[in-house]
Amino acid sequence: MIGVELRKLFRRPRTWVTIAVLNALPVLVAVLLQLTDLAPRPGEGPPFLSAVLTNGALFPLAALAIVLPLFLPIAVAVVAGDAVAGEAQAGTLRYLLARPAGRTRLLLAKLVALMAFVLVTVLVVAAVGYLVGTTLFEAQPTGGTTSVSGTSLTQTELAGRSAMAIGYVTVSMLGVAAFGLFFSTLTDSPLAAALGALAVLVTSSLLFTLDAASPIAPYLPTRYWLAFVDLFRDPVLWRDVVRGLALQGVYVGVLLAAAWANFTTKDVTS
Repeated sequence: MIGVELRKLFRRPRTWVTIAVLNALPVLVAVLLQLTDLAPRPGEGPPFLSAVLTNGALFPLAALAIVLPLFLPIAVAVVAGDAVAGEAQAGTLRYLLARPAGRTRLLLAKLVALMAFVLVTVLVVAAVGYLVGTTLFEAQPTGGTTSVSGTSLTQTELAGRSAMAIGYVTVSMLGVAAFGLFFSTLTDSPLAAALGALAVLVTSSLLFTLDAASPIAPYLPTRYWLAFVDLFRDPVLWRDVVRGLALQGVYVGVLLAAAWANFTTKDVTS
């Protein structure tokens, strides 16, 4: 059943169109930075942007930072919202449940497919970012890479930290997928499920900007999304990274348990 869900997801043209559209914005930003005078000179401006402009090998992380606040969560929420609600809307859910596999296995297959989509999407954005960055921006003449803190990183250190950053972003987006999957078990409308997940994330982002909401800010799902930049400091600042992973783990665990409890007990008529 897991193989069926994976093939169903990755054989849909809209899946690859979504991934292509996600990559369009970082590519456009890179081209504009290269062809215009909008970018600050190396050593000026935000440290992360300055580091990217002096070494294109860091652009994959800039690409992830560009799509992470809005476009990547939208893509994940739409796919997650369609997981169960899409089957209900199409009238195929009850036929899937007629199989001897059962509801738990079906939900697990949907979850694995979502995880695969999130991982593939993040990897493709990072890979395209690397190709664009190394093509358009400078490379370190010594073969090393300057960290956000201004110190030098070896290629091995850069590869290791990049892998950790990709993993961190993937875990962060699994939180979005969990919200979408939970709402997908509550409704027969994929759009409503996706909008429900996005409403939670937009609310979280807005609350984070309000001083009155500061007591709950550490527990908002979007609070630590950009903490992966700390992986490129020297030394690494682990506090927010660890907190972000722990927070997403709690959200994913609670929401998946709620999705399972609802899906295994609801009446399915679609």
